[in-house]
Amino acid sequence: MRVRLNSPGFSYDVHSLVKAFFPREEVKIDMGEGEDACDICVFVMPADIETDGVYSGYVRVSAGAGDRTDTGKIPFDRQTRAEVKSVVKKALYGVLSDITGKSLPWGTMTGIRPVKVPMKLIRSGSSDEAIRDHMKSVYLCSDEKISLATKIAHLEKEVTESLPENGFSLYVGIPFCPTTCMYCSFTSYPIAAWRDRTDAYLDALRHEMDRISERFAGRVADSIYIGGGTPTTLSAAQLSRLIGDIRERFDLSELREFTVEAGRPDSITEEKLLAIREGGADRISVNPQTMNDKTLELIGRRHTVKDVYTAMETARNAGFSNINTDLILGLPGEDEEDVRHTFRLIEELAPDSLTVHSLAVKRASAIHEYIAENGIHDDTGNMMRIATDTAGRLGLVPYYLYRQKNMSGNLENVGFARKDHPGIYNIVIMEEISDIVALGAGTISKRVFPDGRIERCDNVKDVAMYIDRIDEMIERKEKLFGT
Repeated sequence: MRVRLNSPGFSYDVHSLVKAFFPREEVKIDMGEGEDACDICVFVMPADIETDGVYSGYVRVSAGAGDRTDTGKIPFDRQTRAEVKSVVKKALYGVLSDITGKSLPWGTMTGIRPVKVPMKLIRSGSSDEAIRDHMKSVYLCSDEKISLATKIAHLEKEVTESLPENGFSLYVGIPFCPTTCMYCSFTSYPIAAWRDRTDAYLDALRHEMDRISERFAGRVADSIYIGGGTPTTLSAAQLSRLIGDIRERFDLSELREFTVEAGRPDSITEEKLLAIREGGADRISVNPQTMNDKTLELIGRRHTVKDVYTAMETARNAGFSNINTDLILGLPGEDEEDVRHTFRLIEELAPDSLTVHSLAVKRASAIHEYIAENGIHDDTGNMMRIATDTAGRLGLVPYYLYRQKNMSGNLENVGFARKDHPGIYNIVIMEEISDIVALGAGTISKRVFPDGRIERCDNVKDVAMYIDRIDEMIERKEKLFGT
C-alpha cells in the first residue's frame, strides 16, 4: 500500500495508523504533493511557523481510486505541532475507518504508553469522567480501553508515590537462551555456543557494577530485575555469584522487589531456584507463552506443557509466593479454542501475576517470514477477553500496560496481578519517573531529570564486543549519570 505524504514530520504516526488498519499490507510512504500512483494521500499545508511556535493551515486526506474518499480541507488555526498532529491523525482515521468499515480499540493512539494520558490528567486533578471525555474526543478511544487505562493509571500512581525519593531501578541483562524462539527479536544467544564464555560475561558485569555502584553511593535500589534472554541458562553457582555481586555493591535497604526472569521451563531446576531464593529474590517469572504442545514445538521452545507444571511446582516448593506467568496471544496456528485451552490450564496453575502479550511481529524475528508465507490470526480481541476473564477469576487486576508496533489486533500487552503484588519494575519503566541503571549486553539505561527530561545510553548488543569494550560501556553510563 502506497501512502503519499507531503510533511515528513508526521510520517511515523501516519505509517503506524495505516498499518493498524491494514496489518497484512506492506505500507510504503512516498514524499511528495501529487495524488498519482498512491492509495492514500495525506497533505498538511501549514503556513510558516509563527514566532510563538504555532501553525495555521489545513489538512486534507483522500483514499481509493476513481471517486476517492476525501475529507476536504480541514482547517487549523494557530495550533501547536502536537495539536496539528492530532488533526492529521483524526482526519486519516476517519478516512481509513470509512473505507475499511473498522474502528480501532485505541483510536488514533500510536504511542507505546497510553496510560500516560490518564496519568497526566489524574495528577492535574481531572475526574475519571473528564478523562473519558478527553480520550474519546482527542484520540477516539473505545470506552473499554479508556476504562482500562484509567484504572491502571490510578494503581500506578499509588505505587509510584510510595517509592523512596532517591530510589532507582537496576536491570541486569543475561543475553543467553536455550534456543531462539520464532517470535523473538531481543538480544539473545544460544547458550550452547557461549557456555565457555559465560564466566567472562559475568566478570564484565561485575566490573560494570564496581564502577557504576560508586556513582550511586547514597542512593537506594527500589527494584531489581534480572532479565534476558533467559537468566536461568546460567548455572546455580553462577546465579549465586551474580546475585551476590549485586548485593555487595548496591544499597538494598529499601528494596521493594527483586525479580529474576526464570523464563523457559526447560532451563529451570530446583537447584537454580533455591540459589535465586537464597540470594533474596522474591519474584520470578515462568513463561510458557502457550499451553499447547504443538505451538511450543512450532515456535522453537523445547519444552512441553508438562514441564510448565513441573516448573511451577518446583518454584512453589522453593518458597516463591510471587510467580508471574507470560502468555502470547495470536501465535501461529492458534485460534480462540487454543487460547481457551491455554487459559484453562493457567487457571489451574494460579500464578500470582499474569502478563498477556498481543503478538508483535518484528522484522528481526523468524516469525515475520513465517507469517508472510502462511498468514496468521490477527484479530485477537476475543482472545484478550478470554485472558481478562481468567485474570478476574484468579483475583488479578490490571496494573501496567504498553503497546508496540505491528501488534495483533491493534491491542496491547497487559500485566495483571494480585492487588498487593504489582510488578514494581514494570510500572517504573512504563511511567519513566526514576532512573534505570541497566547493566549487560544490549541494555539501555535511562536518566530522568527533575524537569521530566529523559536521556538514555545503551550498551552494545554483541556479547563479545560488550566484554571487550566494557570500559567504554562504563564511561557512557558515567557520563549519563555524572552530573
